[in-house]
Amino acid sequence: MAQDDRAERLKAALRANLKRRKAQARGRDTAKPSSEEPQPKRGSD
Repeated sequence: MAQDDRAERLKAALRANLKRRKAQARGRDTAKPSSEEPQPKRGSD
């Protein structure tokens, strides 16, 4: 029984973690709309 409860808590925690990570990824996507990372300026090589 205790193992079942633990498995349910773990499943719920993993699901919540996945939802949070997806939300963070969506937030990052909207913050930088398809812009590439800025290229470093080249000096006189």
